[in-house]
Formats: sequence, structure tokens, C-alpha cells
Amino acid sequence: MNAKTLKLLFIVNPGSGTSEIDYLQEIKSFFEPREEEAEIYELPEHCALKEVKAVIEKSKADRVIAVGGDGTLKLVAECLLGSKVPIGIIPAGSANGMAKELGVPLAVKEALDLTITGQVKQIHAIKVNDELCIHLSDIGFNAYIVKKFDELEDRGMLTYAKAAWQAFWNHRKMDVEFKVGDQLIRQKAAMVALANATAYGSGLEINPEGKLDDQLFEVILVKEYAVMEIIKIWISKLPWNPKKIESFQVSALKIHTKHQVHFQVDGEYLGKVNQIEAKLIPKAVHVLVPKSQD
Repeated sequence: MNAKTLKLLFIVNPGSGTSEIDYLQEIKSFFEPREEEAEIYELPEHCALKEVKAVIEKSKADRVIAVGGDGTLKLVAECLLGSKVPIGIIPAGSANGMAKELGVPLAVKEALDLTITGQVKQIHAIKVNDELCIHLSDIGFNAYIVKKFDELEDRGMLTYAKAAWQAFWNHRKMDVEFKVGDQLIRQKAAMVALANATAYGSGLEINPEGKLDDQLFEVILVKEYAVMEIIKIWISKLPWNPKKIESFQVSALKIHTKHQVHFQVDGEYLGKVNQIEAKLIPKAVHVLVPKSQD
């Protein structure tokens, strides 16, 4: 009896990436000489979650591959939350934070090869105000950068730098309050990150101690506009200056702010809020990673 042919469903976000790469053609060319079956679904504009779920269920694919940025991956992960179907990534976004976190190659052909050869890793996620977060969520300064980035026409790291520059001159610190165990924290802060991963897609390492498969997530309290402090830690691996940045480990958290503040999840700006409720989702999804990983 022949072994079952591996079937892969590619969920392609046509709005991701640039016009330099034709992802549909790349997928077709890669699988044309292979035995594996590749099915492609292009996300329509304003696609509802239930529509994507229906496509995945109908396909009965062995693996589902997100072709896009962190937002596309988040959508696929929402569809497969609690499922054992592995999720692959073809990085086609502006930052590709989660792909970098997992060691997924940014080159298209290498990433396509990983959809076949990769090993399965189970990771947790965070539910933040009823939104699934598989990478990084935050309130304050970085969320404002995401808002400014969305308002600019171009994409890429240069555009991100322009957005950051605009945010730096226009954003104000916020009053935040949250409790970790018996400790009540009240603080003026530039931003608060809920970190499932270690680094933003820009490469800025906000959470050096983060692990995707433990029972905790990190809360990073950035008291000042401490970009240089984070870069120093990233390069030198020295401890944080607690006067500027503090980190806490939790499995659940509530944050209150005095005024409404900017809020983003996995690179998607979600408006303003004055309360955050976050809870760890253990063993949330299975992802495909290079075999060298533990």
C-alpha cells in the first residue's frame, strides 16, 4: 500500500509583501515536480474568519501554510487553535516577526522546502482582549508606530522608521496600573508589551527571556522611550536598567490605564483601549520549524 500523499493548503494574502515576488507562481513551480499536493486559497478583501475556517475544513489538508505577514499567520492560527494540524509560514510581510522567531527562512524557496521537511513544534499563545496573540501585543508607543505605519503608503523597514520617527515626536506617556501576584504596579510608561515572543520583526529584542513553549508570558514595562536601552541589551546582553525597563512573568494579567491608549496585536492596530485582559493559552498551535530546533 502506498503512503498517503501529503496535502498542503496555502492561505495566501495577496496584499502582503511587494510586487517583486509572485508567490502563487513560486508555490506552483515548487510543487509541480513533487509528489505532494498543493492547494492555494487567496484571501479576498475583508475576509471573515469563518470563511477561512470553512476553506480549511473542506480542504482536509495535512498542513496549512500562511503566506503573508504576522497578521496572516494570526488568522490561520485562529482557525487552527487547539488543532494538531501543523502551520507553516512563507514570510511575505513587512516585518515577518514570528517567522524570524521560529527560524523560518525568509527566502521563498527555502521556506517552501521547510513546509515539507520541517519538524512540528507546539507553542502557546495569549488571548488579549479576545484577540489571539501569537507574537507580540502592546499598548502605547509601539502600537502608535503601527498606527502611523498603516497610514503610510509604502511598506518595508524604511517606512517603519518614518512611522517610528513620527510616533516619537507625537506620543505621550500613559498612566498604567496592573497587579503581579501581590505586587501592585502604578507607573507612567511609554509602552507595555505582552510578549509571547522575544523580538519584534525589526530585530529589536524586547523580551530576551521569552520562550514559546513554557507556561508563562512576559509583561515588559517600558518606563521611558528607551530604544537605546533595548539596543544596548540586544548587543551587549547586559541586564536591563530597572529604572527604564522592567519585566514580569505571568499566566494572566489585567492592565488599566487612566486614559485610552493605542493598542495592537501581532502588527494589527486595533484602536484605543483603557483596559487589557490577557491570559495564556497553553499548547495553542503546532508550527513547522527547522529540524535543528529543540
